[in-house]
Amino acid sequence: MKRRLVLSCLSTALAVMPSLSSGMAATISGPAADVDPRIGTGGAGHTFPGATVPFGMIQPSPDTAMPDFKHAYNWAGGYQYGDPTIMGFSHTHFTGAGHSDLGDVLMMPISGDVRMEPGDPAKPGSGYRSRFSHDTEVEQPGYYAVTLADYDVHAELTAGRRVGWHRYAFPKGRPAHVLLDLRPSIYDYPGKVLWSRLRVRSDGTVSGCRTTRGWAPDRTMCFAMRFSQPMVSRALYNRETNVTYRGFRGPGYRPEDHDAQSGRAVEGVFDFGTLDRPLEVKVAISPVSETNAISNLDQEGAGWDFDARRAAALAAWNKTLSVIDVSGTQDQRTQFYTALYHTMLAPTLSMDANGEYRGPDQEIHRANGFDFYSTWSTWDVYRAQQPLMALLRPDLSAQFVRSLVAAQQASPVGVLPIWSYQGLETWCMTGYHAVPIIANAYLAGVRGFDAEAALKAMVASATYGPYGDLADYMKLGYVPIDKEAEAASKTLEYAYDDWSLAQMARAMGKTEIAAEFEKRARNWRNVWDPKTGFMRARLSNGEFHEPFDPAAAAYGSDYTEGNAWQYLWSVPQDVPGLIATLGGNAKFVTRLDELFDTKVDPAIFKDVEDISGLIGWYAHGNEPSHHIAYLYDYAGAPWKTQQRLQQIMDSQYSARPDGLAGNDDLGQTSAWYLFTALGFYPVAPASNVYVIGRPFVPKAVLHLPNGRTFTMVADNMDTAHPYVGHVTLNGRPVDLLNLRQQDILKGGTLHFTMQAEPGHEPAVPEK
Repeated sequence: MKRRLVLSCLSTALAVMPSLSSGMAATISGPAADVDPRIGTGGAGHTFPGATVPFGMIQPSPDTAMPDFKHAYNWAGGYQYGDPTIMGFSHTHFTGAGHSDLGDVLMMPISGDVRMEPGDPAKPGSGYRSRFSHDTEVEQPGYYAVTLADYDVHAELTAGRRVGWHRYAFPKGRPAHVLLDLRPSIYDYPGKVLWSRLRVRSDGTVSGCRTTRGWAPDRTMCFAMRFSQPMVSRALYNRETNVTYRGFRGPGYRPEDHDAQSGRAVEGVFDFGTLDRPLEVKVAISPVSETNAISNLDQEGAGWDFDARRAAALAAWNKTLSVIDVSGTQDQRTQFYTALYHTMLAPTLSMDANGEYRGPDQEIHRANGFDFYSTWSTWDVYRAQQPLMALLRPDLSAQFVRSLVAAQQASPVGVLPIWSYQGLETWCMTGYHAVPIIANAYLAGVRGFDAEAALKAMVASATYGPYGDLADYMKLGYVPIDKEAEAASKTLEYAYDDWSLAQMARAMGKTEIAAEFEKRARNWRNVWDPKTGFMRARLSNGEFHEPFDPAAAAYGSDYTEGNAWQYLWSVPQDVPGLIATLGGNAKFVTRLDELFDTKVDPAIFKDVEDISGLIGWYAHGNEPSHHIAYLYDYAGAPWKTQQRLQQIMDSQYSARPDGLAGNDDLGQTSAWYLFTALGFYPVAPASNVYVIGRPFVPKAVLHLPNGRTFTMVADNMDTAHPYVGHVTLNGRPVDLLNLRQQDILKGGTLHFTMQAEPGHEPAVPEK
């Protein structure tokens, strides 16, 4: 995912945490027991530790801060491991985004006196936020718990697909309250809440909506909640100030007299007296209406059994994570299954139980025969996260494609999602990368969607002239920098997207479309500058943009979240052509070594938050670098790919709270880890081919959707044997550049024999 205030977006992160206490870990089994949801919540990573189910619509989770957006980058997930206080528990969160929003429907259980403002985290007691200790936290898939020290309240969270569940144990003898604050948002700023409303219905159901002017403008989120015990009183407030006209006062003069309240600063306090048993709260959300939120609550939130809901969430995660059985050390299993967990969080369900969803046109649509998913950071997830879904979960991949096409058909401008959530478009990032997501799914054998409609949507997106100056790209063969910022990157990205579109068209027998976009796929050559040896932005008159510094990086420059060094390699569709352009295998390897080995001062990127995880110029914390280590294979130096992968794994991933390099970006950084740990990676999604690297777990069994199994085994896999000696597929030597999707789907065994010294046999013969 990314941030893009005007021109671009963000991507960065690291994080990890202590493992679950032995007592809590003993209560769960299966692969979920090896997951640590806190990985990615400290320093960077931008993941959240709270409860959700696979691809679920609701994510109840603690928020430690909701600062002004100018200072909010590290709080994109709402939670930072180093923070001393919890502000409350909200119900919507991105996983690993570099920009952010959400944090809807913030709740805080309070014992004793109620304060109406969050307060200063540096001044305990100044507001309703509470101190907490990590020693009291428990994080498991589908479950989160913590003790709020200032209130002596033990809070627990779990979730279903559309309903979040809370359980609060209040101290005996102290009055119990639940505060609901509709004002805060992740990435907050004055005026973000355009309007909100809150209502207490005659049966005790609390419902409401709020509309925010955030990353996706004019976004509405509605909710409905119920409590397991009756309120003894309640008070509703509109705390707006400097309002010129409020209209006439309704019946009653006190906040406790109101059954409903509306405005831009609405809060509610619900009182339950002193309690002798825990209070449960269930909350449903809807992007459509209060009526739908209540219906979601009725259909998916029956009864009062928190433990049963927690067990159901855990069972859902165990079933989802069991698609791969992995062997290894405890750290290896924790890293592997936590990464798999992170890849299964997004895109998120964005459809009510009755099938209704909000589209990019702000109209209400109904999904017929599929579930509508949103939360699409296509610039990130097309690279590995969505190819992983096409391999492991083609049933869901088909739903994702149908969702993308449905969004395109409802789009006011007729394009596929770029960076969208809850059905709405943000226009963040560059390229039209829903195209390779769809193409890869189709080429990988995913069916269950209308391929003709999908191809039509892809062509429409690739030919919409106003988007990213596609008009000039189609006319000149490149994006001119005097017309469009980040022109060098956009040209390279468009060319890859065009190639992926051509791949699908060719497979469907659409030869004219395929020929057109195969020609466009060669446009990467139009930004190659042989004089400097880099891909560069050009002006409308054909001249290269000056001045030129290959180290320079800034938002809105010639490149998107990167510099010339990082974008030199952005030709995954034609690596042999790139090798020839750079002068052949030996010179190509020398340039790759220079990329990794140059000493770089990280301060160069101090104004570009997304560029992180540096190894020389290589930036693992941002997605344009993710395929680069595998390029040595194409130049006949696979041992160097193996060396670089070891270097990246050792420095960018660990089983601690800072153990994720860069923003996880809706599972992309985690998907890179998973493929790399298995020993292969999709350098060019939609090619149907994986490139062999080296494994980082001794054994993994993939339970394929067709009922077969594909096993990866690595002999002698330890620190003393970091190189691949031999690799076979079902007993036969395998070409390191030619492990195909169908080879995996047939089932069998990919067998690595590791050795101490590098093997200098080339991946493919020199041509």
